[in-house]
Amino acid sequence: MPLYEHVFLARQDLSQQQVDELTARYRGVIEQMGGSVPKVEYWGVKSLAYRIRKNRKAHFTLLNVDAPAAAITEVERQEHISEDVLRALTVRVEELESGPSAMMRKVDRDRDRDERRGERRRDRDGGRGAREDRGSEDDSEMTEH
Repeated sequence: MPLYEHVFLARQDLSQQQVDELTARYRGVIEQMGGSVPKVEYWGVKSLAYRIRKNRKAHFTLLNVDAPAAAITEVERQEHISEDVLRALTVRVEELESGPSAMMRKVDRDRDRDERRGERRRDRDGGRGAREDRGSEDDSEMTEH
C-alpha cells in the first residue's frame, strides 16, 4: 500500500481533547478502510503565516499513514466538511520516518538552545544579582555627596 504523511490544522479555540477526538476519528476512518496509522504526532498550537478563516493560530497534527488512496480521499473529504479543520495536506512518501519528525526535532533543538542561553546569562552575571540591586547601590552613593 502507498505511504503518506498527512498534516491537518485544527482551529485554535478547540481544546486538546477535541483535537485528540478529531485525530481518533480520522484514524478510525483509515483503519476501517484497510489502512494503518503507525505514528501520530501532535505538534502543538503554532502561529500561521497568514489568517485562515479569521484564525491566526492552529493545532497542528501529523499522521503517518499506510493506506489505500480511497482511505486518504475519504479522510480529506470529511476534513473539508468539518468546520474544525482549517487546512489539510497529504504527501505521498517513499518511506515513513521511524523517529521523530523534523518539527519535533526542531522543538528539542530549540529547547536545548534556550537552556544553553540561560546558562550563559548566569555565567555573564557573575553572581552580581539582579540589575535593580546594582542600580540602587549606585544611586545611594550619588546622593551622599
